[in-house]
Amino acid sequence: MKALLDTADRKTVRAFLIGLELRSGSEIDVRDSLDELAELAATAGATVAGDGVQRLERPNPSTFIGAGKAAEFAEFCRTADVDTVIFDDELTAAQARNLEEIFGTKVLDRTGLILDIFARRARTREGKLQVELAQLDYILPRLTRFWTHLSRQRGSTGSIGGEGESQLEADRRRTQERITKIRQELEIVRRQRTTQRSGRQRHQWPLASIVGYTNAGKSTLLNTLTGAGVLAEDKLFATLDPTTRRLRLPTNQSVLLSDTVGFIRKLPHGLVESFKATLEEVVEADLLIHVVDASHPQAEEQIRAVNAVLAEIGAADRPTLMVFNKVDRDAGASAAVRLASHYSPAVCVSARMSTGLDDLKAELGVLLRPIRTRLRLQIPHTAASVIARLHAVGQVLESNYAGDAAQFLAQVPPHVAHEFQPYLAKQSAKLKRVRRRSLVASEEAQANN
Repeated sequence: MKALLDTADRKTVRAFLIGLELRSGSEIDVRDSLDELAELAATAGATVAGDGVQRLERPNPSTFIGAGKAAEFAEFCRTADVDTVIFDDELTAAQARNLEEIFGTKVLDRTGLILDIFARRARTREGKLQVELAQLDYILPRLTRFWTHLSRQRGSTGSIGGEGESQLEADRRRTQERITKIRQELEIVRRQRTTQRSGRQRHQWPLASIVGYTNAGKSTLLNTLTGAGVLAEDKLFATLDPTTRRLRLPTNQSVLLSDTVGFIRKLPHGLVESFKATLEEVVEADLLIHVVDASHPQAEEQIRAVNAVLAEIGAADRPTLMVFNKVDRDAGASAAVRLASHYSPAVCVSARMSTGLDDLKAELGVLLRPIRTRLRLQIPHTAASVIARLHAVGQVLESNYAGDAAQFLAQVPPHVAHEFQPYLAKQSAKLKRVRRRSLVASEEAQANN
């Protein structure tokens, strides 16, 4: 689909932003939302010429804001050479049509702007399909507005034939057919992801999905931890397509990290629906890594916005590790400590400066600790491949290479324990009891700490 805000073949778009402050709401919230809308507009390639706010009891059903205020804003737009007006809330087709008549310019709402950014950012075929589906779902009820210049066509049965179907009806039918086709293709994608998850489960690798508000530093964190090399820019929705990479923890355990599309307040429901094939990675994850920009003044509101989307997709009950990022910024360090005190488990990091990542990995090792079998092994030095295998799949707790055979105390996943059965060390019953008591005492001490 073509981007809704076309800036490719003409001068830079000059945009005017409009927000509605309901009397039951907060002026601070409206101002922050407009600032975020300005960032979205800049991401889409527009230059913001100004903004305006009207306070009402409820949205006007005809023009969203009052007709008088709309005329006032329209006069400013004419003098400031504004060619696109962007509303901070979703407009109905009738409201958008009426507002375009008043302003004499293109009128876009927040949903349309976000869809435009997604259309520009999607790179993979899956991402493009998901964005196109969201755009078509958005445009379908608004086709009357888009095609008001078209008249009805004659039928194809000759001059005596009746009036044929209108261009609008034909476009609706083609749009609906395309929506059906895309959903069928995305269903194939969903089945492929299910197959991929089955493969991961055979490897006994847990999946941790990185979620968070857009521009919180999710992609930077993935790059720093795994060297994934995904695009990381100081822009909203810098990356859309999911990326999964393997991370080796200090416990010698492999974990799959999956980066997902960033969330945002007022995220269009249709967009969430379209991206469900991608967001299934979040729903099926063993752990969510919720990355928060601790330096942002509205960090707590962003946490609530992310939690709302997680609840919408059915992932609100997933175990979650809070990661308060950007502690290298002046406002980030103190805010991160304050926020972390209200959440558990939580760690404070700077993905850009690689600060606090050891704590993050250690916490991941605890939260994703698998069921492991503890073995005491005696492996001859000549069986070097077995020793290498032990270090590759297990966590070696103790080692002693003296004598004819190397001595190991190791924890290994249950599904590979049979590989080391021939090398189990023979222990006396008394020694077993002593070591068992020592192990229990050690675990109780760790639990108390």
